[in-house]
Parts: sequence; structure tokens; C-alpha cells
Amino acid sequence: MEAKLSEASKRAAPSAIQQLSHLAQRVGAVNLAEGFPDFPAPAHVKAAAAAAIAADLNQYRHVQGICDVLAATMKRDHGLDVDPLTDFAICCGQSEAFAAAAFAVIDPGDEVLLFDPAYETYQTCIELARGIPVYVPLDPPSWTLDADKFLKSFASRTKAVVLNSPHNPTGKVFSMEELLIISQACQQMDCFAITDEVYEYITYDENKHISLASLPGMQERTIITSSLSKTYSVTGWRIGWACAAASIAAAIRNIHVKLTDSAPAPFQEAALIALTSTPDYYESLKKDYAERRDLILQLLKNYGFHISFKPQGSVFVFAELPKSWQISDIDFVTNLINNAGVAAVPGRGFFHIDVDDQSYHHRYVRFAFCKSDETLKAAAQKMMKPVKSNGKVSHETESFCVSEK
Repeated sequence: MEAKLSEASKRAAPSAIQQLSHLAQRVGAVNLAEGFPDFPAPAHVKAAAAAAIAADLNQYRHVQGICDVLAATMKRDHGLDVDPLTDFAICCGQSEAFAAAAFAVIDPGDEVLLFDPAYETYQTCIELARGIPVYVPLDPPSWTLDADKFLKSFASRTKAVVLNSPHNPTGKVFSMEELLIISQACQQMDCFAITDEVYEYITYDENKHISLASLPGMQERTIITSSLSKTYSVTGWRIGWACAAASIAAAIRNIHVKLTDSAPAPFQEAALIALTSTPDYYESLKKDYAERRDLILQLLKNYGFHISFKPQGSVFVFAELPKSWQISDIDFVTNLINNAGVAAVPGRGFFHIDVDDQSYHHRYVRFAFCKSDETLKAAAQKMMKPVKSNGKVSHETESFCVSEK
């Protein structure tokens, strides 16, 4: 019966990142591949979830208080006036919020612009909606937006632009100048913007997250998606949301209800507590992550990497292999797992288009630093062992690393 599977299912390749995590678990490697924290979630948030379960809040549920708090946060952080009763859809994580948004706005044959490199989930959601992903390359090493390339990517069937900032995998925070280019193009071409803002509270140095929806003329056409996962270290709880104009949010809610009915009830109750955390929580979050970023950057420098772009946000370093290392991203990651016992992600899985100089597509490796100090120090100790290329790639590793291309 395999031949009767849908074309969409055949295009949906296994997640290279999850398979690397599973391999790391099987061989006992330190997992710097997948972007989940391995340290405890905040105690007050866990206590709220436990209390909700103990109170038998375990059935289908919509916690309106989440929308109320999010509306106040949107006003405080971005100057956005949103109606908590009509402008939100609470979903099973940002992933479902993004998928529901894609199904709400994309018709067969519609084109959707994405910035390359890009996180793997977006393309699958667009294709399941029978849309066509169109990738716009960001220019290394600082992953800058080329306005001319971006504007030339629009066509008569362009329906939406996807913006992830802070950005996975590069750690880039889009500048105000770049956001203005995107916003002006969206308005001129009369298309939607769908944003992924899950790293909104994790920025470094003088970099600040600016929501695209806050720019003039953009709130009515922007769908903001975000979640509890990264800010509160609860990636397995699956609480996310979409925020949009009432008619758009209603369409997303209707699709969400048909897909999953409701987000997990006790974790919605815990979300209400998490979202009302005091300002010092967010200050501590940024400080702790800045220290982890600096620790892994020093680790990579000691190992021999030349860091040409220091992450401005998110929990990833997208490190370029030195030109003197005659090794590809896949070979490097394979040797790192087998010889040093540390897992990372080959960069090529995040690239989707042909460019004049494709060589750099095989020269980047993503490291996640949303890990405990003990994990990062263990990785540092293991990586000090010499890792030399033997020119061989195991069939198991090769199969998942190239599956996304």
C-alpha cells in the first residue's frame, strides 16, 4: 500500500535534527544538536502545572486569561492594540500555530517567500497547504538581507512572507532597516506576513527584538506566532499561539479546532502563571543565555573555528568550518559524534536554493547552547580530543543528514 501514500507524505522527509538527537541518545553523545533545554523549567511554572493536574483540569479547555495577558504584553512590548477576545488562537505549540496559519491563508499554487537558511518545518507546512516555497538567500557571513534579491522574488502569486527573528539557525536579529524593507514590500504587494517569534526574549548585547507587526501598516496583515517553549524551557508542553486581526485569527482557530481541538489543559493553566513572571525573570534569562553563548563561542574558538558572526539572538551558533579544514559539514558532524561523542547539525539541511557560490552550503554546522553548564563543559572536554577525518561517512549518518536536500 506504500505506493498509495499521498504525494505530500512522500515529500515530508524525516527530521534530520530529531534523528541526530536520537542517535546522540543511543550512543551516549552530548546533544548540542536539538534546541531543547536540558536544565529544569522554572519552579513556579512546574508547580502551576502540577497544581492544575491535581485539580483535575485535564479536559478540553480554553484559558482566556492567556489571551488577556498576551494582549497586555503586545501593548507593552510592541505598542500593538489587540483584542484578547478575538485576536488570538491558542495552539499546540508554535508549530501548530504556524501550520494553522499556513492552512488559513495559502491556496494551491500560492507562493510564499522564506529567508534561506531556514528552519525545516516551514516548507513542509507550506507544501501541505499546496503552496510553493520560494527562498530568498541571506548573505553570509552576517546573513544580511539583499533588498534587490528580495524584491525580485515577488510574483503575482506571492501570498505571504515568512519571517523568523531572532533567526534559527543563524542567530541573526533582523534590523529595523531590514524590517522596513520587508514591511514596505508586503504592503506594496498586498500579501501576508507570518512571523515566528519564539526567541523574542532571547537577544544579546544591544540587539532588541522588534515585531514586524509593530511597523506602520503591518498589524492588519501580520500573523504573529510564538510559544511558551523557549522562554520558559518547556518545549514538550506544546503551548503556542497565533495573534492576528480578528477575521484571520478566527480562521486559524477554526483550523486549530479541527486539527487538535485544544492545547493541553493543565499546561495552559501553567502558561498563565509563566506569562505573568516578574521582569527579573526575563533579565535573568537573557543574562544566563548570554553566558552560555559566550561559553560555547570560546569552546568553538579553542577547537579551531573562526567565528565570523556572533549570535545576536536565539540559542544557536551557526559556525563556519575553517577553509583550511578539508572536510564537509556531514563528515565533520559524523566524526564529532563517533570520535568525540558530541552531536551537532550539518548546516546543509537548512539551505534550500542554488546560489552562485554553493560551497558555503556545506561549510556550516549548527550548535545549540540551550544546555546546562555541566552539559556545555562536558562537550568542551570531549571536543578537546583530536577529531580527524578518515574520509568515511557511516551510512546511518549520511542518510539522515542529506534527507532534507
